[in-house]
Amino acid sequence: MVRSLWTGAAGMIGQQANIDTISNNLANVNTSGYKKMRADFEDLLYQTVKTAGTPATEDTVVPVGIQMGHGVKVAATQRMFTQGSLQNTENVYDMAINGEGFFRIQMYDGTYAYTRDGAFKVDSDGRLVTSNGYWVLPDITMPENYLPQTIAVTQNGRVSVKVPGSDDPIAVGQIELYRFPNPVGLSTVGENLFKETNASGEAIAGRPGFEGMGTVVHKFLEMSNVSVVREMVDLIVAQRAYEFNSKTIQTSDNMLGTATGLKR
Repeated sequence: MVRSLWTGAAGMIGQQANIDTISNNLANVNTSGYKKMRADFEDLLYQTVKTAGTPATEDTVVPVGIQMGHGVKVAATQRMFTQGSLQNTENVYDMAINGEGFFRIQMYDGTYAYTRDGAFKVDSDGRLVTSNGYWVLPDITMPENYLPQTIAVTQNGRVSVKVPGSDDPIAVGQIELYRFPNPVGLSTVGENLFKETNASGEAIAGRPGFEGMGTVVHKFLEMSNVSVVREMVDLIVAQRAYEFNSKTIQTSDNMLGTATGLKR
């Protein structure tokens, strides 16, 4: 009887984690480059009351054993790196990746991070940076007196711009993309950034449009790949599962109450 109380509690805790994951997805439905998360579950240890295959007689064995489960736990929260929809922004600094790959970012401490969010800006030195001022690598710096509306980025990542007095564009840099053997192993650090881990493998550099890399789409942003309808359905399922587990606790409590009421 006590086992069912703890099993129901484990189920409620698991579904609370599931709802937490869904709520984070819904909160980031308009976050550029956001990739939805999914909570994966696994069952807990089993108490073996009778082992299958135990000899019953000299000539027979027990065909089916008895095992009692102890509930569920969260096994992983997995990122789903499916392509998000591309939205036209007409912003000359915006870039989206159509296909596989990440932009490389240099943090303030000199370490590298990776992002799918191409909402870039230019700092006071003309250097291409993220919304938080992190440098985009390889370094892309605009020349003095450049004309912002003349910035052009090709699908294979070549960046050029015009300056006053010249009709010919000036090449200012080359966008590179990076992919990983296991992107779901990347560590999320916030600010739309991921960091490399032992699980993700080392970053593999490449030019956009070559060797399996996606292409760069200028003046577009990749939107979140969260489907609001699917998340709402998952939220309903998680809520009902939470209620079902609470019912098992209530039922177990009622049965315990019945047992304690036998002696008057």
